[in-house]
Amino acid sequence: MNRIDRLFQTKKNGILSIYFTAGYPSLGDTLPLIRTLDKAGVDMIELGIPYSDPLADGPTIQESGQKALKNGMTLGVLFEQLEDLREVTDMPVILMGYFNQILQYGESAFFKKCKAVGIDGLILPDLPLYEYKNKYQKELESLGLNISFLFSPQTSDERLKLIDEYSKGFSYMVSSASTTGKSDGISDDQKAYFERIEKMGLKRPRLIGFGISDKQSFQTACSHANGVIIGSAFIRAITGVEDVQRAAADFVSEVL
Repeated sequence: MNRIDRLFQTKKNGILSIYFTAGYPSLGDTLPLIRTLDKAGVDMIELGIPYSDPLADGPTIQESGQKALKNGMTLGVLFEQLEDLREVTDMPVILMGYFNQILQYGESAFFKKCKAVGIDGLILPDLPLYEYKNKYQKELESLGLNISFLFSPQTSDERLKLIDEYSKGFSYMVSSASTTGKSDGISDDQKAYFERIEKMGLKRPRLIGFGISDKQSFQTACSHANGVIIGSAFIRAITGVEDVQRAAADFVSEVL
């Protein structure tokens, strides 16, 4: 069974997924951070592939991506690092990237490499649903790779139902229309949006991302979904510190 599916079967609420950029703060931090987060009680990892033109990312993640690229992180280097992934953790691990990166690598080669190193799922914000359905769905399903699509407060009910149908494992519930990194707490408008989605009776588990940054926003979001994805706040916590692993563990302990 796919590790993401297993997670949602065994844990229905309070799921914490942490996003960080591969190769940040240092090129060799990817696997040590995964190990640390596993031991700290994180349920799932969303590993960002650094990219020169990230559409949905705010300044914190953009800057981490630029630093990772300067550190020498590429898809080839990342896959080399991930050869030892399953010696480090049995947590679900997702790769998040932009489809142009996958096109440059070669779609089938990328998907097969993900399977070979133990990746469980993908988030590709700029992959259209129709293109996934017509070109890639069968291959991903044959490899046992899940894919999660994003929706926001502006997403129509009709499109929400399609996202719910085609997402595998979970759907990614963007908390607002902004880029990542906004962390002013959860507003009344966002709560109304969460409640609207709950009333739709969607079948797929949901994780809320964008703007979740601390224990309070984590708990509020978990009252409206199965869990959360925290990215920018975590990256800020491991930036400019002497002991990256300690900072990572401390951040998780403050959220849970």
